Amino acid sequence: MSKKILIASISLALMATNLFAGGHCAADKTLTEGKFTIATGNPAYFPWVLDDAPESGKGFEAAVAYAVAKEMGFAEQDVIWVRSSFDEAIQPGVKNFDINMQQYSITAERDQVVDFSVPYYTAPMAVLVGAGATDTKPTIAALKGLKWGAVGSTTAVQKIANVVQPTADPLLYGDNADVNAAITANQIDGAMFDLPTALFLSAVMIEGSKVIGQFPPETSDNADQFGMLMEEGNPLKTCVDAALTAMIENGTLASIEAQWLQDTTGVPLIK
Repeated sequence: MSKKILIASISLALMATNLFAGGHCAADKTLTEGKFTIATGNPAYFPWVLDDAPESGKGFEAAVAYAVAKEMGFAEQDVIWVRSSFDEAIQPGVKNFDINMQQYSITAERDQVVDFSVPYYTAPMAVLVGAGATDTKPTIAALKGLKWGAVGSTTAVQKIANVVQPTADPLLYGDNADVNAAITANQIDGAMFDLPTALFLSAVMIEGSKVIGQFPPETSDNADQFGMLMEEGNPLKTCVDAALTAMIENGTLASIEAQWLQDTTGVPLIK
């Protein structure tokens, strides 16, 4: 390394140190000063993280994580990834991360023992169809002709009735397992789930099924909202919330969502 490069490197390091020492929002609030430690699952799955490699920045949550880090003033090399189980992270107590991203739904019960950021994702309702209906177009007109099923106690019943307005009333079931079995047995053509659940069922649980479309999040009643999980009382929350709010206002978050949860998954909006 030449003397000039060495001096430049030292200067950049000193600038970064001074940035955190001189009023940076995250100063003295992260586990390691000047670093941003982010936890994900072990393993982490598509479309949230591609190839179980969050450091690539590929996948919705990985991309959001780096965008939040940038908004907060961290360079890519200052992001540290760690792994945790879903259940372990949601327990009260000291954490080995600054934030944890594993599709944590924000609930009042969980909020009593951990902190959440403002939502970074609102899960829209999506349509999952069985093997016999995978050619169905993602339009309201095409959905009307499907034989629908739903859990009787969920808002999916009202959405099917009010938005799709099918030609035949949906068959009602006691729980999601019964709906899944009905799709597998070709007793019904399709059902509605939140998008993450629909993607999981299609990839793992219901062979030959397909997620053919998703509704805009703003049309979903009581939609799940995902937040970045933090230790209860974490002072970093104000910084994370400010970064996410800025990303919402400038369109960055919407752009990342479109790239990784619409374009990459191939799940179009239903029109």
